[in-house]
Amino acid sequence: MRYVFLTGATGGLGRAVVELLSRRGYGVFAAGTNERRIAELAELPRVIPIRADVTDDQSLLAARETVLSHTPSLYAVVNFAGLTAFGSLVEGDCIPTIQRLLDINVTGTARVNRLFFELVRAGGGRIVNCSSEAGWMKPQPFAGAYFLSKRAVEAYNDSLRRELMFLGVPVVKIQPGSYRTAITDAVNEGFERMLGETRLYGRVLSRMKPMMDQELSRSGNPRALAAVVLRALEARRPRLRYRAGTGKLLALMELLPDRTVDWLYRLACGRVSRAE
Repeated sequence: MRYVFLTGATGGLGRAVVELLSRRGYGVFAAGTNERRIAELAELPRVIPIRADVTDDQSLLAARETVLSHTPSLYAVVNFAGLTAFGSLVEGDCIPTIQRLLDINVTGTARVNRLFFELVRAGGGRIVNCSSEAGWMKPQPFAGAYFLSKRAVEAYNDSLRRELMFLGVPVVKIQPGSYRTAITDAVNEGFERMLGETRLYGRVLSRMKPMMDQELSRSGNPRALAAVVLRALEARRPRLRYRAGTGKLLALMELLPDRTVDWLYRLACGRVSRAE
């Protein structure tokens, strides 16, 4: 049996991947932090749920011992633990948010790969890191903390790939767009919270809301992304990156010069007056 260690298993995207791998006959060590959802994962065939926090070394070391009690090697490590945020980079206290996203999205991924690398190598396996469309797209206003964390994931992933290619261990990145999960709910909640608290951007956010709602309404089904992850796992020669779920409007903006994108945002959302 092929064994996979997957983080973020209690999130919407991670859960979809766990379910698909279970149906495909994989043994899945499903790591997450939500106790209720971990218990639900135990009902799936060949799934071993593990309470593990990617920001906690001791938690991951205990998870590694659980893995070793079942198998001496892994076919893959799949990093899906992640967090998003909506907020200003100058208004309010943004630093704890930035630190939290970096700790989970970037350092958490690096921590997992470091601890489980020898098991992957022993199994002739591969590493799959979940980045985001935010890793390659032009950054958007009020999503700076998320974008900078995913740009860091991109740099980490590519450097790791070029290191492990000498050892024959493939490293693949997944770049999802928007999918219907609790993350999209978190974006909406963050938006509403900022709209209620801002002193600077009330008019801008009010004009931005319909555009954001339109993009989020096009969010895909997590099962579609799970199928992409499965391709990354089962391809004899996996691609370096797999993109899926990016909206057409956002993709088209990538073709425009940066100053043109700035102008479009100002046109759509207006300017902040000195009075504001």
